[in-house]
Amino acid sequence: MPEHVHRFPPEMMHILDSPERKRLMPVDKLLNMLSIRMDDTIVDLGAGTGYFSIPAARMTKGTVYAVDVEPKMLEVLKERAADQGLSNVRTTIGVIEEIPVEDGMADVVIASLVLHEVDPLSKGLQEIHRVLKTEGRLLCMDWEPKESPMGPPLEVRIPSSDMEIALNKAGFTIAKRLHLAEFLYLFVAEK
Repeated sequence: MPEHVHRFPPEMMHILDSPERKRLMPVDKLLNMLSIRMDDTIVDLGAGTGYFSIPAARMTKGTVYAVDVEPKMLEVLKERAADQGLSNVRTTIGVIEEIPVEDGMADVVIASLVLHEVDPLSKGLQEIHRVLKTEGRLLCMDWEPKESPMGPPLEVRIPSSDMEIALNKAGFTIAKRLHLAEFLYLFVAEK
């Protein structure tokens, strides 16, 4: 597994459910951009405590694979899914550079605020492309290198213009692009 110095620390996991984050990133609105169907298989990369995994699991009868490098966060996610009676969430320890799922099995991949941690980015995007079905959809959200009240150090952030180029090089077509804030961008891309 590649070593990363800027991984999100598990002792800060309470931030993942903060009111500010929920206001900035309205999860239902963002998931609706993906046109999730009742039989979709979803892979949530850097799933953390389930910010996207749990609502996505309510939108499909397919499996939601919640992938994260941090076992403590996945334990919280597993408990939350069980508390809500969701049996279609599978937690998996893994990194984006080597996603632990089969080729072409995902209808949707969610990469929310994690691709700045991937080194090299091209390897992570190749892996996402590998696990998506033809015409599969990717929700890619990350940080602009601009001052913000939250987020990683500016020097590890990926400008949206660079992310768009990297997505195109990896074989994705951009379907939607928008800024949720001056410092936060989103792409919906298709394989």
